Amino acid sequence: MNGENKMKMCGICDTEKDQGIHLYNMFICYECEREIIQTEPSEQKYHYFLKKMRTINQTTQYS
Repeated sequence: MNGENKMKMCGICDTEKDQGIHLYNMFICYECEREIIQTEPSEQKYHYFLKKMRTINQTTQYS
């Protein structure tokens, strides 16, 4: 490792972050991951997360 952190775009909050997880082809920052885990299915934000994560199984097209 060269100690250089590469910024990636979070698929949930659309913010560039340097730490998080990759779930299939989506990067999720640690802050969003924590919020997803703590959100109850009865909360309105839960449906927001579902909508954002529906793109996980879509293939990325490169031009």
